[in-house]
Amino acid sequence: MKKNNFMWLISLILVLSVFLAACGDKKESADTAAGAGKRTTEESGKDVPQVLNLIEVAEIASVDSAIAEDAVSTKVLNNVIEGLYRVNKEGLLAPAMAEAEPEISEDGMTYTFKIRDAQWSNGTPVTAHDFVYAWQRAIDPDMASPYGPYLMAGMVKNATEIGEGKAKVTDLGIKAVDDKTLVVELERPVAYFLSLTSFATFLPLNEEFVTAQGDKYATNSDAMIYNGPFSLSEWDGTGNWKYAKNDTYWEADSVKLDEIIVDVIKETSTAVKLYESGEKDRVKLSAEYAMQYADDPNLISEVETAVYFFKMNQLRDGKPTPLANADIRKAIARAFNKEELADAVLANGAKAANFLVANDFVLDENGKDFRDYSEDFTVYDVKEAQAFWKKGLKALGTDKLTIELLGGDTEDSKKQQEWFKSELERNLPGLKIKLKEVPSAVRLELDDNSDYDIEASAWGPDFQDPISFMELFVTGSPHNKMGYSNPAYDELIESTKTTYANDPIKRFEVFAEAEKILLEDDAAIAPTYQRGGMFLRNPAVKGIAINPFGSDFSYKWMYIEAAGK
Repeated sequence: MKKNNFMWLISLILVLSVFLAACGDKKESADTAAGAGKRTTEESGKDVPQVLNLIEVAEIASVDSAIAEDAVSTKVLNNVIEGLYRVNKEGLLAPAMAEAEPEISEDGMTYTFKIRDAQWSNGTPVTAHDFVYAWQRAIDPDMASPYGPYLMAGMVKNATEIGEGKAKVTDLGIKAVDDKTLVVELERPVAYFLSLTSFATFLPLNEEFVTAQGDKYATNSDAMIYNGPFSLSEWDGTGNWKYAKNDTYWEADSVKLDEIIVDVIKETSTAVKLYESGEKDRVKLSAEYAMQYADDPNLISEVETAVYFFKMNQLRDGKPTPLANADIRKAIARAFNKEELADAVLANGAKAANFLVANDFVLDENGKDFRDYSEDFTVYDVKEAQAFWKKGLKALGTDKLTIELLGGDTEDSKKQQEWFKSELERNLPGLKIKLKEVPSAVRLELDDNSDYDIEASAWGPDFQDPISFMELFVTGSPHNKMGYSNPAYDELIESTKTTYANDPIKRFEVFAEAEKILLEDDAAIAPTYQRGGMFLRNPAVKGIAINPFGSDFSYKWMYIEAAGK
């Protein structure tokens, strides 16, 4: 939401005057800009160039839907491949490749979908078999998908048994009755199942095409086919890329853009210069630029549902780290000023986070936000942090520690990580923070290998339920990767799928209890902030859809309005 610009500027100046030298910003953004092209839009009524220039701060890690796990990759997939459902421009679920709402069995465990008439970009029809192949591929242990087993186990019939080697991939609870009829069998009723079908892991794949490409599949834009609003083009597996309107898309008439050109630009200063020169239409601002443009009428502020946190690795190279000591973790979690981080370091609409499940993300059946069920945890308190620190050091038999902080290599990330280093070293005597700043793809690999001490991490929910956040840290989760395990936590999360699956109020209460164990009792992670953004926006660019879960943005409905409209 927008703030009063004058009052916001005054408050920001006051905070920055206390700690201006340590400015830093959050690490992931997407910015848009107008370029050249031509299409007459219904909205403008005139010939207007319908080409956008986009900025990303990270390269594509993978556009194989079974492998993709980062924000950029899932965003690309959301715009080029379409699943059974997608999030529409109002932020609500809507049928996509599904022709209509599915038929659901009385026990809530069998879904029957009718597949609409649609084509891949090579002219091949989209069929129910494409979903069966994609889901089986994602659950196949040989694929080593980071999401397939995580999202399907305990939900889609036989997914757990496949992961344990007790069933075949073809036993997965998804069948094509015919080309147009898809049946999915679940292990239990899952209230958020339909929202999952919009996520990258559940997107369809044409088996004949993927098999023909072999190891080359999804390594460049020519080694893919598309059934979404756009096709990926001019991507060689690294660097910049483009989108082109997919004329075979079933709803192509709703797509107004002809082309989107994406450049990877990691420096905010460069991005702002491009905006000022008229080459970019939407650019994300760091703190100093947010202050500079505080009174600009085209400044917008957004709070999103992604939450950032420190993952504190307890086991590295098979050996316990100093972070295996709970008091050391509790000290770090309380030793940095989150309000200052959000208001002065980020200064982009972000909010201090003393929680894991985001604010304004999910409501109960009575419209009550989940955050009203839970509390604030690990609130900034230097005195308390130092008491935990002293106790932890004593247990470790030392008076000093060197701990590595793994983070991104963008301009904003580096500034933010310098601030964390300064704040933690200042408040915890004897601590030395060693920064390791790497590209997104490298950081993901290090995370997969648990090769870090502390990682500056984040999570944007994949579907609209607290478990999208909470299940990350159960024992053995592919997104845990930090040696954390608490049977009591695991049991609580499991009970939300079984004992309390049909009691939504009790489910929220149990999630709140589990959140306390994770953050307060164990300090397994240290929340930092809920993501926000301060953007400069060219008002001629219309129709961007910000998704509350899954992919960050959809470009399907975007267009460039004629001047003077």
